[in-house]
Amino acid sequence: MKHLREFTIVILIILVATIFRLYKLDTFPPGLYPDEAMNGNNAIQAYETGEYKIFYPENNGREGLFIAIQSLSIRAFGNTAYALRFVSAITGILTVLGLYFLAKKLFNWQIGAIASFLMAISFWHVTFSRIGFRAIMAPLLVVWGAYFFWKGLSTTRWQHFAISAIFWGLGFYTYISFRVMPGAIIAALLAYWYAIKKDFSHDRYIHARNRITQGLAVFMLVGGIVIFPLAYHFYLQPEDFLGRITQVSIFSQDSPLKILATNFGKTLGMFNFVGDHNWRHNFAGRPILFLPVGIFFILGFFKSILRLERGRKTRGRFSPPHIFLFSWFFLGLLPVVLSAEGIPHSLRAIVVVPVIYIFTAEGLWWIFEWSRDHYRVRSRQQSYLPLAHHHIAQSTLAISLALGAFLLADAIYEFKTYFYDWGPNETVRANFNQNYVDIADRLNALPRIKVKYVLVNAGGTLVNGIPMPAQTVMYLTDTWTSEKQQAKNIFYLNMEQYAQRRYLPNAIIIPLEEKK
Repeated sequence: MKHLREFTIVILIILVATIFRLYKLDTFPPGLYPDEAMNGNNAIQAYETGEYKIFYPENNGREGLFIAIQSLSIRAFGNTAYALRFVSAITGILTVLGLYFLAKKLFNWQIGAIASFLMAISFWHVTFSRIGFRAIMAPLLVVWGAYFFWKGLSTTRWQHFAISAIFWGLGFYTYISFRVMPGAIIAALLAYWYAIKKDFSHDRYIHARNRITQGLAVFMLVGGIVIFPLAYHFYLQPEDFLGRITQVSIFSQDSPLKILATNFGKTLGMFNFVGDHNWRHNFAGRPILFLPVGIFFILGFFKSILRLERGRKTRGRFSPPHIFLFSWFFLGLLPVVLSAEGIPHSLRAIVVVPVIYIFTAEGLWWIFEWSRDHYRVRSRQQSYLPLAHHHIAQSTLAISLALGAFLLADAIYEFKTYFYDWGPNETVRANFNQNYVDIADRLNALPRIKVKYVLVNAGGTLVNGIPMPAQTVMYLTDTWTSEKQQAKNIFYLNMEQYAQRRYLPNAIIIPLEEKK
């Protein structure tokens, strides 16, 4: 009965996660941001030529795994925004499932269920699960990699270490923020190693140590094999390794320590006070966490600190799961606090999404257990013995219903915020360049025989001599290459070419931006 209840709850959580990520995916977010479209153009080129790249330096420095997967989606759904974002949605759903298993492994299935449900409805995670950015893959590979690593530590089976290594290795092919995460695994391993040395008998410790050492050898070997192609690319092209880092690092600015302190405060404050101001990432300025959820996050965070201290006092060592969580949290925020623009930045902090909700679930579950135990004591003190169990059952049911009501209210709030407040917002439409999508639709509707020019009168990084904003139109009209432009009679002019009248007379010229 217990396992059936647990299974049913997990299925419901995944169903909720699926609804939040696939419902109206073709409508929200509106438009198609050029960075998403550039991924699509790279994906099209990859599957048409068979030249799948490990790294795309022309795409502002993008690892190739996400683009490779998007190429499969484009083949299924065509040159659409939906095709790009469908990959993100499925990734987000699988991350929710992975978080359940990880939190259950670290604590219990109840915390796993609460944490995964909160992430399933999280505006923060839902937003990036519906945008064609590679960053969404980072938390997926962290949670599954961590789950199998902890499973390997507990079972000492080399197979679990091997699977973990595959996830961790693939993580380097996703988003630059992932690069800090191996530090969390190292911290967890050291804490776990010290814990078994303190808790186990000598013979049992020696046996566990030898088995774990063998597993770690497999982990390093498999991880090294997975990482090698990317590492070799960076060896040949060292400038690609740093890439965007050098552009946004605080160390390229004056007074880096002052900026670091300011960034740290703003980053911690984004959970409960002032969030990301970028409309593509957030309901601009809104705290990332819904207020009551933010309170439970703080409770869970400090409760975890207390558990660390209690472990030190009672057992002479710290709790390995909490060492892992705190390492994950602070290391995962480093890419944000070390950057000099857009602070607070919820995209660069995306790798910490799962751990935020583990802390929050700890806080919620702590309040639940405290309330349940409190009413159990009262029932035993105030009731006759034959009635005590009845009163305890009633109080437990009431507290469980209160917890369920809170989670339901949070789900309704997050759903309304995304689909009724944020999604239809005109500012969101503008930030995702709905106007570029309208231009692409217009071009696709015009006769192919008619010569058409897109005047790219917008700034941005040059891609093949054309500013980046044109990528949206190129993707949706399938005109990224010169051959396809010739076939469809759709061409692109930069401002210099336009000034020199390097276009055919009597052609249709459509400006990318309507200048006032």
